[in-house]
Amino acid sequence: MKILVVNAGSSSLKYQLIDMNNEEVIAKGLCERITMDGSLLTQTAKGKQKIVIESPMPTHKEAMELVLKALLDKDNGAIKSVKEISAVGHRVLHSGEDFKCSVVVDDNVIAKCKKNIDLGPLHMPGNISCVEACREVMDVPMVLVFDTTFHATMPQKAYMYGIPYELYEQYKVRKYGFHGTSHKYITGEAAKWLGGNKRLIICHLGNGSSLSAVKDGKCVDTTMGFTPLEGVMMGTRSGDIDPAAIEYIGAKLNKNLPEMVQFLNKKCGMLGVSGISSDCRDVTTAAEEGNERAILTLDMVGYRIKKYVGAFAAVLGGVDAIIFTGGIGEHSPEIRERVMEGTEYLGVDFDFELNKHPDKSDVSVLSKPSSKVKVAIIPTNEELVIARETKELTANLVK
Repeated sequence: MKILVVNAGSSSLKYQLIDMNNEEVIAKGLCERITMDGSLLTQTAKGKQKIVIESPMPTHKEAMELVLKALLDKDNGAIKSVKEISAVGHRVLHSGEDFKCSVVVDDNVIAKCKKNIDLGPLHMPGNISCVEACREVMDVPMVLVFDTTFHATMPQKAYMYGIPYELYEQYKVRKYGFHGTSHKYITGEAAKWLGGNKRLIICHLGNGSSLSAVKDGKCVDTTMGFTPLEGVMMGTRSGDIDPAAIEYIGAKLNKNLPEMVQFLNKKCGMLGVSGISSDCRDVTTAAEEGNERAILTLDMVGYRIKKYVGAFAAVLGGVDAIIFTGGIGEHSPEIRERVMEGTEYLGVDFDFELNKHPDKSDVSVLSKPSSKVKVAIIPTNEELVIARETKELTANLVK
């Protein structure tokens, strides 16, 4: 069974073709500049030369047609017939409160997704457009896997804001959480490693970062909120900030509210504090050279993650394992060290020397054998989660 995993944005489309017999990626590619001049598709398939196609993509439909063309390429493709693709799994940003889990696509599902565009206006139109385009060019079952549904198990006391209840009832203003596919994957891998579901704090750290508190395999709290802007400081996102400060800054910079939201999303975080870059690697290099703002930036990132680790340990009533994942979580010993300093009170005996050069494995343990709380790096695989969900939901639908 081969499943095509699609992750579409407003002007891009990433994809992987996965053979579910062994969960191996047999091809992956990227369509760039959809709806723009200079549209480009690049694809790599196992044992084949890279395919590069420059062709107009005025909509996602043309992009999907090029994806199939590349996959079917006689010399450097991955399949001989489109019939080899059993199903398609789509990554979709927002479920709202309409879906608590992944769902097979039909017209009713699409209608509900369109109703939720207001909850994710930057991503949802591209997500939906790609799903509709896929349905036009392929006649196979399709599944929507949402970024938000893993967090649907949060109790109301965790996801509600301190605002009039009517605003939640009428406009669904609440914490939703994101990066759900990553948090779900890590939850499953941690259960294998630990021999069952435990109390986990998962730190998905990248240009966008979020933490989750997971108990018995279910999310009970997470850091991102109504949008991905809430929570820890990120590459260009501010994370938590006093709303009154937003009004104050807006008045000083002569920016209206929508402009301020863009500012907090695009110009703040590591980029804003360091004045150097949104890339943790660039900031780390500058810190090593003695740049004081770069050092401050790393200290702030680590400190704010550490605060949430402590808060989530309280929510869980203790913690059995702390997991790092994502580009920064997997590759930045400097951030991991700052997060784990002073966590002995939790029962953590962190191996700071091992942290500098962890072994490269499915689970890279960073805690000492004596540690009551295990600490590890587990590389994430969001596409595989989408493929697995798609396989499970379409097993009885595949022709």
